[in-house]
Amino acid sequence: MNQPAKPPRRSHAEAREQAMNQIIDVATQEFVEKGLAGARIDEIAGRATKRKIYYYFEGKDELYRAVLERAYRRVRDSERAVDIEDGTAIDALRRLIEHDARYHCEHPELVRLVMNENIHRAEHLKQIEGLPEHNRQVIDILARIVARGEAEGTFRPGIDPIELHMNMSALSFYNVSNQFTFSHNFGIDMTSAEAVERRAKQVADIIIAWVTHAA
Repeated sequence: MNQPAKPPRRSHAEAREQAMNQIIDVATQEFVEKGLAGARIDEIAGRATKRKIYYYFEGKDELYRAVLERAYRRVRDSERAVDIEDGTAIDALRRLIEHDARYHCEHPELVRLVMNENIHRAEHLKQIEGLPEHNRQVIDILARIVARGEAEGTFRPGIDPIELHMNMSALSFYNVSNQFTFSHNFGIDMTSAEAVERRAKQVADIIIAWVTHAA
């Protein structure tokens, strides 16, 4: 009887990346729940040994920066996967806006991390080399959509892609950043699949009305 083939051995680089991602997974939960000041390496080490943590990261601050960087890179990579070529510029923008609104609801850790980093005045974000350039990818995507919308005659002239991104982010953030207080004050569910889908469409409607109507 033939023996089943053994899975190929991982390369050193693949093993290193997997180990680092496992530590970052645990650290993300700790930083989201307690912030940078309240997070403790000992708590993270409950599921990832201190030896491994200090082998891959110099300490808590560097680990926190790794958590931030991965969160930002993942959202930018997800936006790059959105189809912005099919249909009109309005179709493309709607797909991207709805994607962002859903992504933030599906990844509340991103919102919590960004809120925490704003408390620190982006002190740690400024130390992550190359991240601003990676984040600008979404601005480049929006600039292409805006140019197309202007050429099609459906977007009003003068839309700034950075301001467009700011408005998209603000409306996508709110459903996560204020979900507990807003739900308590007004007695509504902001986390169900139906609520998230409804909110994604509302955010798209609001932004599209802004880019298509004369100021």
